[in-house]
Amino acid sequence: MIRWNGWYPSAVFITLGALNNGLAAIAQTVDSSLPMDCVQSLISDCQGEDDALGQMRSVSELSDVEPSDWAYQALKDLIERRNFSLGYPDRKFRGNQPLTRDEFAAAIAQALDLLTAELAKAEFSAIRDDFATLRRLQQSYRTISQSLDSRLTQADATIATLESHQFSPTTKLTGETVFAITDGSSASATFISRTRLNLSTSLNGRDRLLTQLEVGNNGGDAVSKAQDKRGNRFGSLGLLAGAGGLDFVGVESSVRLSQLHYTFQPLDSLALTVGARLSPRDFIDRNRFANQPAIDFSSSFFANNPLIIQNPVDRTGGAGLALSWKVEQLPLTLRALYVAADSEQVSRGSVRGGLFGDRYQASIELEYALSQALIARLQYTRAEVNQVDISALGLNVEWVFNNQISVFGRFGWGHYKGFNPVLGSDLDLNPRTWAIGAIVRNIVIPGSTAGVAIGQPFIEGELGNATQTNFEAYYSFAFNDHITITPALIVVDRADNERSNRTIWQGVLRLVLTF
Repeated sequence: MIRWNGWYPSAVFITLGALNNGLAAIAQTVDSSLPMDCVQSLISDCQGEDDALGQMRSVSELSDVEPSDWAYQALKDLIERRNFSLGYPDRKFRGNQPLTRDEFAAAIAQALDLLTAELAKAEFSAIRDDFATLRRLQQSYRTISQSLDSRLTQADATIATLESHQFSPTTKLTGETVFAITDGSSASATFISRTRLNLSTSLNGRDRLLTQLEVGNNGGDAVSKAQDKRGNRFGSLGLLAGAGGLDFVGVESSVRLSQLHYTFQPLDSLALTVGARLSPRDFIDRNRFANQPAIDFSSSFFANNPLIIQNPVDRTGGAGLALSWKVEQLPLTLRALYVAADSEQVSRGSVRGGLFGDRYQASIELEYALSQALIARLQYTRAEVNQVDISALGLNVEWVFNNQISVFGRFGWGHYKGFNPVLGSDLDLNPRTWAIGAIVRNIVIPGSTAGVAIGQPFIEGELGNATQTNFEAYYSFAFNDHITITPALIVVDRADNERSNRTIWQGVLRLVLTF
C-alpha cells in the first residue's frame, strides 16, 4: 500500500468523519442552513467529471473494500451513519490512490474555515472535541510543511554548491580528421590529411588541461608548390607570413605534440593559460566567420591576419602564457599572450634561443562588442623572427547583418627590420594587409554555409615585383552530426609577390570527421 509521509489517503476520510459529527449538529440547530453535502463538496469538487463520486448507501457496495481493511470501520461510519458518498462510479473507493500534500491541506483548511464560521455564531459542545482534533491535525501538518520548506532550502543550497564546483574526474577525448582532395592549374591532383586528438581534463570545473596530438601525411597543394620555388615567403609554411593555400598542408607524418597548456580562472572575469605548447591563433585574432580552416575558409590567409599572427611561431607553437580578462559591466575584453617558439634551444652566437630569444611573439588585443552582432578588435604584435624585429597593428571586425548574412574584415600595418639569414635578405619593410569576406547561410540545404573572401596578404613594393592576391569561395554542408563536406575554389595571383608566378586556380573537396 502506498503511503504519503505516514498518511494513507483513507486518513482524510477518518478526519472528515470527526468533522461530520459537528456539521450534523450545526445543520440540525441552525435552520438547516448548512446542508450535509458541504463536506462532500470538499472532495467531489476536486474531481473531474469522469471521477465524480457515486451515490451509495452501504460500505459493502465498494468492491475494493474488505472488512479486514484497517479503514473499514471508518468508511462504514461515514457512508452508513453520516451519509457520505465516497465511492466512484465504478463502485471502487481507491483507498491506495496517492494523496498529495496540497489536496490534504486544502481539505483540512476548508473544513476548519467552515467550523470556525459556525463556532463564531454559537458555542456547540457537540463539536468541541472534533474541532480540537482538527486543530491538532492542522498543527501537525504545519510542522510537516515547515520541515519540508527547511529541507528544500537546504537542498537548493546544496545544488548551487554542486553546480559551482562540478567537474569531470576523467579525461575527455575528442578528435577531428580533415581529408582534402586538390587539383590545380600548377600541380597535379593531391591528397591531404590531418588528424588531431584532444585530451581535455578538468580538475575543479573551472579549469582545463589540454593535450593535443597531431599527425598528417605531409601533403601539399598547388599554391604551396608554387610558393616553395621562392623560399615560401608567404605560403602556408611561409617564413614571413602565413598567406597561401590550404592551412592543413605540410603536417608531418610522425605524431607530434601540437598543444599542451593549462587554463584556470583565479577570478570569474579572468582566465590564465600557461603551457609548454601554445599557438597564438587559439587566443587572439578570433573571428566567428573566418578562423577555423576545418569549418570555414581553408586558406591560411583567411584564418588569421598574417602580420598579427606570426606564422613561424604559430605553426610550430611554443612555450608561454596567455590571459583573457572580461571587464565587468563594460563590453570590453582584454587579451594578451607571449609565446616563444624555440624556448627549449640554447643561444648560439648571434642567435638567441630560450624563453626570451628568437623566435617569439608578444601580442595584446582589445575587443569591443558594440552589440552581439557587431564586434571590433584592436591588436598589436611585437615579435622577433629569424633575427627580424617586427611590430604590427591590426583591426579585426565582424558584423552579423541578419540571420542569414554576415560580413568580416581584417586590416594590418607593420614594420619588419633586420637581416633574415633564412631568406638571405636585409629587410626594412612596411607591409600592409587586408581581407574582406561574407558568409551566407541556408542556401539550398538547411544548415549550410557559403562563404566568399578576397584580400592581399603582404603589400610591400620593396619585396618582390608584384602583390599577391588571394580569393576563396566555399560551400559547406553537414552530411550528419559527424561528417561535413565542403567543395571550395581557391585562387592565388602572383604568389610570393612575384609576377612570374602566374595565377593559380585550385579546386578543393574537403571532408571533415569529428568525434
